[in-house]
Amino acid sequence: MTRHATFDVSDISKKTMVLATDLDGTFLGGSADQRKGLYDWIEQHRGAVGLIFVTGRDPGFIHDLVRSQSVPQPDYVIGDVGTTIAVMDDKQHVTPIQTLEEHISDAWADAGPQAQFALNGMPGLTLQSTLFRYRLSYDMDPARFDPAAVDKIEALGLDAIISDNRFFDVLPKGVSKGPSLLRLMDHLGIAKERVLVAGDTLNDLSMLETGLPAVAVGGSEPALIAAVTDIDTVYAAEAEGAAGIAEAILHHKLFRTPEGA
Repeated sequence: MTRHATFDVSDISKKTMVLATDLDGTFLGGSADQRKGLYDWIEQHRGAVGLIFVTGRDPGFIHDLVRSQSVPQPDYVIGDVGTTIAVMDDKQHVTPIQTLEEHISDAWADAGPQAQFALNGMPGLTLQSTLFRYRLSYDMDPARFDPAAVDKIEALGLDAIISDNRFFDVLPKGVSKGPSLLRLMDHLGIAKERVLVAGDTLNDLSMLETGLPAVAVGGSEPALIAAVTDIDTVYAAEAEGAAGIAEAILHHKLFRTPEGA
């Protein structure tokens, strides 16, 4: 099936359910057949199923991913670990929603150079080459990493998130996937009980802690599973990636059986 051939631009707040999902290891995880099953089901029900990507990836990556027609087109995008809140139009352009990003811009100000200077020379951290608007991202070597890096960032009034035991993100205070998703939902008038959030690493934790119906897909980072064990709204799926999402749709009774997913 050609992806986003049946893309539906109707009011997302009126759709039966909305899937707000991480990409790597989650929506992009599982076998090719499992991904095809979920993606085809979404395409077949676009009039009733909304889609929001909630990812650490930047808008350029998402644009290219959707343009390749390998995944269904999202209605909205929360990218850069929550520091981008955007809409995706029918030409696959990712356009930030300025009114929803003002507080992110204000919280970040011009913190990038300060944070980079503070982390300069810290063992186990290698700055990623991609330029982001309101974040810094590092590849992390857990064998060499010094936890004092977190203290340095917090001393600047910023947040640090370690995920998958190999990524270190510097973010504006209080900004991450969960708060940005809730801000977007409030802006769009999406009812909380209609949303399924899905993730697999610690940078998804703030999303799974929102109280929304949620799933930690099979194969999730052990630290994430440990963190959500006592959260009643989080379902720990057995299946990995896309199949884990389909499993959770049934568990939370958000939609009729996702045939073939």
